[in-house]
Amino acid sequence: MTLPLTMNADFWLTPARHCPSPHHDERPEGEVSLLVIHSISLPPARYGGPYIDQLFLGNLNPDDDPYFADIHLLRVSAHCLIRRDGELVQYVPFNKRAWHAGQSDFNGRARCNDFAIGIELEGTDTDRFTAAQYRQLTAVTRLLQARFPAITTERIVGHSDIAPGRKTDPGTGFDWDFLKQL
Repeated sequence: MTLPLTMNADFWLTPARHCPSPHHDERPEGEVSLLVIHSISLPPARYGGPYIDQLFLGNLNPDDDPYFADIHLLRVSAHCLIRRDGELVQYVPFNKRAWHAGQSDFNGRARCNDFAIGIELEGTDTDRFTAAQYRQLTAVTRLLQARFPAITTERIVGHSDIAPGRKTDPGTGFDWDFLKQL
């Protein structure tokens, strides 16, 4: 069962595990109006472990897995991660700009990080996501929509929608219809 979520005045969620990332900055003036769904697993297709936290905190050890040699110096973050069991981890407060979208465009507007919130789901582009993840994502989305009314259903997109050809997540394993039903 997912506990009711609240957001404090500093834009942090409760209950959530807070892991403040150094990889964020101030948003430019303007309204938060986009929610971007991502997927991530580290190493690829392996779940659990500390590696996603370490990547977003900037302390991923390249010796822990050969895959990390190419990514350990990346300066990236998301606002939140939803693990396979539904655990919610928050890295960046929602009023700050997390570094999740990279080169991106939504409806002709570039630099989506400026006006978007990024939520990572622990998973791959092809694996199905869990019911616990969908429940938690729904709870977070409802709370965000209440706080940021410009995030309408039409403004909830996948990373692949704002960076086509460069990104494929959340991928074919993500059930958009199921999310809308919830």
